[in-house]
Amino acid sequence: MHAKWIQRLVAVGVALTAFSVSASTTTSYGKGLSGARVVRIAELVSSPEKYLGEKVRVEGLVDDICPMKGCWIDILESQSRETIRFKVADGVIVFPVEAKGREVVAEGVLRKHEMSKKRATSWLRHLAEEKGEPFDASSVTGPMVFYQIEGLGAEVTE
Repeated sequence: MHAKWIQRLVAVGVALTAFSVSASTTTSYGKGLSGARVVRIAELVSSPEKYLGEKVRVEGLVDDICPMKGCWIDILESQSRETIRFKVADGVIVFPVEAKGREVVAEGVLRKHEMSKKRATSWLRHLAEEKGEPFDASSVTGPMVFYQIEGLGAEVTE
């Protein structure tokens, strides 16, 4: 009788394990993952020039999403609290707003973007409008340089 009770507990444990594994699904976007070198977001942020033009893989949480077209996500590394933008051309990949807060693994090429003060002002105004936030043009004091990943593929865990 004791052996049957143990067998039932083991069977329930196996069933629960199978359920928890199958309850988590991954959705692929873009070209899929190719096995690029994993680089921590903190490393990309602190030494971006080292990775310019290189295909990299980053992992983290979807911290923000383009509310208009789903064409970019900000990926947050939980250890360092650093973020990096993963951007694709409009319509190439469309990330759903429901992906916010979910785990993501993403691959793409790190690029440097340099903008004049005028261009930076226009771009930052656009970003604020996308989110329905106020924008103060006087907050832009000069040219701007930023880095982002030109996205190739991503997997979001649901």
